[in-house]
Amino acid sequence: MKKQINYQKKTQETLCLENRKDVKTSMKSRIEKHFSAKRIALMAIFVALSFTVSLLSFSIFPTSPVFFLELDFGNVFILLISFLLGPVEGVVVCILKELFRMLAGSTGGVGEIANMITTCSFILLPSIVYQFKKGLPTVILTLLGTCIIGTVAALLSNRFITFPLFLKDAAVEVFYNGFWFIVAFNLIKTFSISVLTLLLYKRLSNFIKTFRI
Repeated sequence: MKKQINYQKKTQETLCLENRKDVKTSMKSRIEKHFSAKRIALMAIFVALSFTVSLLSFSIFPTSPVFFLELDFGNVFILLISFLLGPVEGVVVCILKELFRMLAGSTGGVGEIANMITTCSFILLPSIVYQFKKGLPTVILTLLGTCIIGTVAALLSNRFITFPLFLKDAAVEVFYNGFWFIVAFNLIKTFSISVLTLLLYKRLSNFIKTFRI
C-alpha cells in the first residue's frame, strides 16, 4: 500500500515537472517567435522611422484654443508593424518611439504617456483581428472602428492626463472650449493614418516576405 502511495506521489511530481517544462518551453518558443533577430532588426527600423516622422508635426487648427494639437504621421509605421508582425510588436515599437520622444522633447513625459495610451488603443483592434481574419473588407471595417476608439482614447487622455498636468486649474475650461477641435483633430489624424497604412501595406508586406521574417 505504501509503495503504491509513493509511486502515485512520484508520478504526480513527475507530471508537475513535465508540465512546468512544457510551460517554460512554450513561453520560450513564443518569445523567440516574437523577438527573433530579424524581427528585432525590423522593429528597430520602424522605431527609427516612426520617431523621425513624428518630429515633422504641423498644426491643422491654428485658431484652436488647444495649442498642442499637431498632426504627424509617425503612427503610420506603428500601425504597419502591427499588421506585419502583430500587436505585441506594435506596442513595443510604440513604447520605444515614445521613450525616444521623451528624451528629445520638453513635455516632461506627459505628452508621451498620453500618446502611448492613445496609440496603443488605436492599433490593438485592427492588428488583433487581422491575426485571425485577413482581407481588405475586414481591415477597412476594423480601421473605421479604431478611428472612433482612438478618438475616445485621445479625449480621455487629454481630459485626465495632458490638460490637468499642463494647464492645472484651467484644464477643465480649456478642454470643453476645445472639445470639438480635439474630436475633429483626432478623427482626421486617425483616418489619414489609416488611409496611408492601407496604401503602403501591400507593397511593404510583399517586400518583407522576401526576407522570410
